[in-house]
Amino acid sequence: MLYTVSRSPYHDDFNAMLGLVSDTDDVLLMQNGVLLGINDNRYLAELLRTGADIYVLKEDLNARGLIEQISDRVRVIDYNGFVSLTVKHQQNFAW
Repeated sequence: MLYTVSRSPYHDDFNAMLGLVSDTDDVLLMQNGVLLGINDNRYLAELLRTGADIYVLKEDLNARGLIEQISDRVRVIDYNGFVSLTVKHQQNFAW
């Protein structure tokens, strides 16, 4: 399943999402959800432990000036990469 995260982990029930994500899933951080991918973020460490692949939308990082602060454990993708993830996963859960 593809999980799209568009809200800050500081304003969301992040633990509820963690209970759903598994190592066969992909997680895409977009809009304010990109805050989850910042280096040394405790929420990111928890998400990484799920084994899911984590992606972040480059355009949203650039819009927030965070491109230099993103963890190297998160893959930066563009809109074409976003489309590829939606093709890969028949199910999508927006968080």
